[in-house]
Amino acid sequence: MVKMVSSVKGNMDTIPKLVAQHINTKPNQPAYREKEFGIWQSWSWAEAGKEIENLSHGLLGLGIGAGEHVAIIGRNRPHLYWAMLASQEIRAVPVPVYQDSVAEEIAYVLDHCEASFVFAENQEQVDKVLDVQESLPKLKGIIFLDPRGMRKYSKDGLFDYREVQKNGENASAKIKKERHKRLTEQSASDSCAMLYTSGTTGRPKGVVLSHNNVIKTSQSSCDFDNLNSKDSVLAYLPMAWVGDFIFSIGQATWSGFCVCCPENTETMQHDLKEIGPSYFFAPPRYFEGLLTDVMIRMEDAGYFQNTLFKYFMGHAQKVGSLILDGKPVSTIDKLKYQLGRFFIYGPLLNTLGMTNIRVGYTAGEAIGPEIFNFYRSLGVNLKQLYGQTEASVFITQQPDGQVHADTVGVPSPGVELRIGENGEVFYRSPGVFVEYFKNTKSTNETKDSDGWVATGDAGFLEPESGHLRIIDRAKDVGKMKNGSLFAPKFVENKLKFYPNILEAVLFGAGKGKCVAFINIDLQAVGNWAERNNIAYSSYQELSGHPKVYGMIREHINEVNNSLSKDKMLSGCQIARFLILHKELDADDGELTRTRKVRRRVIEDKFRELINALYDDKKEIFTKTEVTYEDGSKGSISATLKLEDAVIHDVNVSEGNAA
Repeated sequence: MVKMVSSVKGNMDTIPKLVAQHINTKPNQPAYREKEFGIWQSWSWAEAGKEIENLSHGLLGLGIGAGEHVAIIGRNRPHLYWAMLASQEIRAVPVPVYQDSVAEEIAYVLDHCEASFVFAENQEQVDKVLDVQESLPKLKGIIFLDPRGMRKYSKDGLFDYREVQKNGENASAKIKKERHKRLTEQSASDSCAMLYTSGTTGRPKGVVLSHNNVIKTSQSSCDFDNLNSKDSVLAYLPMAWVGDFIFSIGQATWSGFCVCCPENTETMQHDLKEIGPSYFFAPPRYFEGLLTDVMIRMEDAGYFQNTLFKYFMGHAQKVGSLILDGKPVSTIDKLKYQLGRFFIYGPLLNTLGMTNIRVGYTAGEAIGPEIFNFYRSLGVNLKQLYGQTEASVFITQQPDGQVHADTVGVPSPGVELRIGENGEVFYRSPGVFVEYFKNTKSTNETKDSDGWVATGDAGFLEPESGHLRIIDRAKDVGKMKNGSLFAPKFVENKLKFYPNILEAVLFGAGKGKCVAFINIDLQAVGNWAERNNIAYSSYQELSGHPKVYGMIREHINEVNNSLSKDKMLSGCQIARFLILHKELDADDGELTRTRKVRRRVIEDKFRELINALYDDKKEIFTKTEVTYEDGSKGSISATLKLEDAVIHDVNVSEGNAA
């Protein structure tokens, strides 16, 4: 294998310089893996470096200028990560786009960032761009990776990824000189990427991150958890999400660890088991769904297996987290835990693909304490972090030995925190974004002249531990009619701790009582229905079943009972609820692409249902527009039941008072 010699000298202050360093120092070490056609393929740093170099030469041959934006649309694939890195080598700015975005959403991003070229993974993504191409005057061409289904497409403005690379391999001396010049001129203050926010309250904003933002954050977060070139990560979350960018580009190029890409979304869990990464991130919903699957399988298991599972899991809940944190445990408990590892924990971790995980993180929403502790009791070093796109992800992290289910940790290295008078969390760090692209007003509203960024979240620092506790979105925290605190996200997260509840939306600001919409989890409730001999033919039919309403009512009763013991939030108990006849969907504008609730959209769209809950109606007929997978529109109708829940008397002991 030929060792590539870097032409870049000086400090490792840009992503291309980090890549060049790994090519020089560890040329034969795996940098990328991808499962395709059932087989894992691997590229060393030297091989990946050559792929990136040829592609960057090819992009220069297409005339891409420094500072131009290059969009990337598709699932996690080494070739698309190389597209980002090649763009950076020629001082262009990569702009990853959510692959499940509809054409209209893609059009907005491409127009707003004035993308000159688009990398599109396959025919589906190419078609989306072609559908809106006329509204994109700055777009010069589309580079496609998978040519299947595109043989008869007009080649005007369409370029085959591998042909672009081949042209780059045979690049002229002039193009090679230009690449060298741009690499030499590149600095830490140059734009590294532009990542769009999820857009919970309006149009997504383009967050500009510099090389300095990304590298400083990656360096400090790698040091925090001792991530190094021997680690590996499974890259399966959207490439447009800032977390994937930091994990798979920032931390990977800083530490030199291997980025592994699954074959597709459907095989992700199986591929996770095969690759056995040491570093892993997943949102709470993933861990909740996985636990639901485990519990469903155990309910179908034999008596002996079920008894053994419950016995050893009970012991793990008692001592597993203590052992993980290195805290004292009796010899008998240690021996019993080792026995449980042999019979239960080890095989279960292997099935889940978590045997080798050394560092695991979850973020985005609060995770249920029971779910969080379940994984930690098995020996998975699962921790929580708090971050934002504008922070290059990391604001707080949980140090080993200081992991709590109800906090999000201490400030990450280099991060300063302060709490505003209204409870809003502010931070300042080397990772703070440069600006919102073409949006000076929002930039100035979010980041002040001293570099402090308003998170929009309300929270407080625990006086003894210094750990941050997030309550809710600051804009969503309000008052009930009687003056008590209204914190919808806090209550919604409590509801979503139940595997049967996929989503919940609470209403009540300025009102005398709280009401809620519930989305059931079709898989969990469907399995429950099967075990209870409840027949159904659709989500709509199952969600309206009286026994399903009874089950959800019990969950709400338990949440209300918990809230009644919280002095600060006892007024948020749910008085009435309904189970929606459809799942909230990003395609219908009700959720963001990262599955965050667009609260204002839901309030406007389902206003009549909210009013009916407050008017004490028993049922209501509704008709709702929906978007199908092919982008076409339709509607579904249903008569929804509106039911009461039990409100508990406030019972705050001294220990429970907030």
